[in-house]
Amino acid sequence: MPDSLGWRRKFAVVAPSTNTSVQPEYDSMRPRGVTNHFSRISIPDTRVTDDASFMVMLNNIRNATASAVDVAMSMQPDYLIMGMSAETFWDGADGAEKMHASLTQRTGVGVAMGSHACDAAFRCFGDVKRISVITPYMPVGDAQVRKFFEDSGYEVMALKGLKSPSPMMIAHESETTLKRAIQEVDDPQVEAIVQCGTNLAFARVAGIAEFWLEKPVIAINTATYWYALRQNGIMDKVDGYGSLLLDY
Repeated sequence: MPDSLGWRRKFAVVAPSTNTSVQPEYDSMRPRGVTNHFSRISIPDTRVTDDASFMVMLNNIRNATASAVDVAMSMQPDYLIMGMSAETFWDGADGAEKMHASLTQRTGVGVAMGSHACDAAFRCFGDVKRISVITPYMPVGDAQVRKFFEDSGYEVMALKGLKSPSPMMIAHESETTLKRAIQEVDDPQVEAIVQCGTNLAFARVAGIAEFWLEKPVIAINTATYWYALRQNGIMDKVDGYGSLLLDY
């Protein structure tokens, strides 16, 4: 007998305890018969002012991720979604592959990560090569995001790091701030724009921006949830978050 509510798929989602954007955004995209079950990576809301304090935050996440994954697996999910971003880009494409392999081996199920999902999303739009990036990170995190995309064959034309002051405060960046970040990194030569950092509430903004700019604008939460659905054979279309969930 399948799960009575998640009869199509049960998704385990692992996200930092400070993250208040990824859960509501995923739930707003959830088709009937698919359920999202969150396990939290327990971290303090440390102040982030520079690269060193950013690394303190990242190491807090690293040290607590395995236990959160293990807790998530206790409900026997069909698939695991990593609802966190920076670590999935760390050490470029090779680092992402190693993380994916480690998680797959640990859990025995398929795994969606933001880095791989964004790459897969770009491939839907043809020969996209010139991109711009928006993050909530400090420069040390931005460098790792840039490395992943350059390793994957993209030219990063512009990158805007918002330098959010704490992991929890990432969710407090306003839609106006996000709109202005899009305007700052856009250029006629830029073929697509991508946002990293799962606690930025960017999914709705991306859909609006894509309509006006007439180019792909990819929110990492949209890309990762889209990737999880399609990897599990769920082809439902979801309106309101851009062309990725609606057309691909």
